[in-house]
Amino acid sequence: MNSKKLFIYESYKLFEILKEIKDYLSFEIHHIDKTEYKKLDFKKFNNYLIISTNNNDEIKDCLKISNFPKKISNLLEIINQNFLKNQYSNQSNIKIGKYILNLNSRKIYLKSKSLDLTEKESNLILFISSKKKVNLKDLQKNVWGYSSNLETHTVETHIYRLRKKILEIFKDNNFINHDKYGYFID
Repeated sequence: MNSKKLFIYESYKLFEILKEIKDYLSFEIHHIDKTEYKKLDFKKFNNYLIISTNNNDEIKDCLKISNFPKKISNLLEIINQNFLKNQYSNQSNIKIGKYILNLNSRKIYLKSKSLDLTEKESNLILFISSKKKVNLKDLQKNVWGYSSNLETHTVETHIYRLRKKILEIFKDNNFINHDKYGYFID
């Protein structure tokens, strides 16, 4: 089954054109109207694209196709490029607890809020979230590349600053937790 789904919003003419060549497409096509759009749970689709010939700001992340007529090959190229962008973006997003970490932009998201991270902060979050508990020596060795017998407070300082940033933006005082066994993210 094809994982790419193209939803054509309210433009039945465009849907009919693509339906005629559907056997040659690398994606499924579906026509939806306003009612169907509201009912669909887009989270269940890995890679989808919504296109419309109308300027409709109600539709989130909608690709607007205008200036018809276009060559069908140009239209398909635009559609396929957007599918590639979506796939690339989806592969860079990692769910960490209730947050989404985007590895490309080095941003962490919670609902509509976001926070820019440094490369070290991103690596720190990734490493801690990949383990149940991480001790200080593992963090020094795997994130900073330090010798395990080196005495430094770099890790604690970075975690302190990261917690402070998370608290300021997301009001979350429990992002990175610590107990006698190490650091962890719930």
